[in-house]
Amino acid sequence: MKSTNWRRRLARVARWIGTLLVLAVAATVADAWTAFGHRAEGARRARMEHSPQWQGSHFENPQPLYNDLWGSLTGMFDASPHVGPAPQPVPTVPGDHRRFETPPPTGLRVTWLGHSTSLIEIDGYRVLTDPIWSHRASPLTWAGPQRWYAPPVPLSELPKVDAVVISHDHYDHLDYATISAMKGWDTTFIVPLGVGAHLASWGVPEARIVELDWWEHAQVRGLDVVATPARHASGRTVLDKDATLWAGYALVGPRHRAYYSGDTGLFPAMKDIGARLGPFDVTLIEVGQYHRAWPDWHIGPEQAVTAHQWVRGRVLLPVHWGLFSLAAHGWTEPIERVLAEAGRTGQAVVAPQPGQSVEPEAPPELVRWWPSLPWKTAAQDPIVSTKLN
Repeated sequence: MKSTNWRRRLARVARWIGTLLVLAVAATVADAWTAFGHRAEGARRARMEHSPQWQGSHFENPQPLYNDLWGSLTGMFDASPHVGPAPQPVPTVPGDHRRFETPPPTGLRVTWLGHSTSLIEIDGYRVLTDPIWSHRASPLTWAGPQRWYAPPVPLSELPKVDAVVISHDHYDHLDYATISAMKGWDTTFIVPLGVGAHLASWGVPEARIVELDWWEHAQVRGLDVVATPARHASGRTVLDKDATLWAGYALVGPRHRAYYSGDTGLFPAMKDIGARLGPFDVTLIEVGQYHRAWPDWHIGPEQAVTAHQWVRGRVLLPVHWGLFSLAAHGWTEPIERVLAEAGRTGQAVVAPQPGQSVEPEAPPELVRWWPSLPWKTAAQDPIVSTKLN
């Protein structure tokens, strides 16, 4: 009899635990539901299916992405103790709209705002890349990678932007709260195929959304914006992997050209980008959040310098570092390795503080604003993309 009562109590406890778990999952999904976005349908979906990159039910890279699952798991035990800047704060250059009231004397100015968010002023036009002003790169307000510092320039203090370009729909590049705050802006949102469905579901008018396949152009006043190939992936849930396209962008103005890589591994068509659209006065290429177990997802510091050369860049401005902890390397390692490789190969690099504006044609003297921390060299931890031939 006592055994029966004990089993009944255990069963009741198990039911309560199960109910609580179901409620917790339901609450989590409800919190994130809107941020998940929306799948492409109708004419938008039909256009995606006509893309050369569409294969059956999803997009694919010409060179598949290599993944070493075991290496990813074991790599967690070899994480740097310096993946984030705490306890020391990251020095930033705060500001407001007044700094943008004077056009850049050279005609080209870039304000890096951390990670992959930059304001590019080029020949009288302004383009904002992958804006994220949220506290977390996550669909949830209470979980996910936290930013290390407040946005150097408040969203409300940005000048009028001609175009917002989105490289892909991962959370550190397509941020629901930021896009929702922008939905009333008089600007053009340029996105890869399928990503427009997310924006439309968040209230951005369809008339202001331009979706591009690789090599397609969009005219924003007198600025030519070209979606360039990239080697990456997409998805906002476990059920929509590669359901939308990913891309980089070339900004072709009357006098200057700028290239933004988006997230990418190294791939042969970067040489085509340089031949068709270069040379570029400045390249903004991702350099951080890499691991040797998935070397095709993120290009890594040394290969970023190679990519800069392949696309025929003149000055490299490293991005995709210095805001979130998304990989196991030390937070200063990407810029240290970029500078080492650029020095070895004779390439010009600018390394602004978050919030600092720089003119690539009149670059400031390099100031090492980050702390001196231990970091692994390319020889110690090589990041080498696959299938480059």
